[in-house]
Amino acid sequence: MTTESETETEARTSKTTRFAEWLMAREERRQEKDSNLEGMIRLNVLVSFLTLGLVGGFEAVQLGLSLIPYL
Repeated sequence: MTTESETETEARTSKTTRFAEWLMAREERRQEKDSNLEGMIRLNVLVSFLTLGLVGGFEAVQLGLSLIPYL
């Protein structure tokens, strides 16, 4: 036979477990979002250099690459 305090303890544990699972899922979604953002930044840099190459020529790309260490 369970008492009220045991039932309350089980309810708290259940709430705590659900909250912990929610936090873990939220962190996983945030990491996925960060990795997607990282991929978008890489794509943007690649497209920017391709555009620079088409518009400014090879010399402009060389100049852009030489300036990267100063960023």
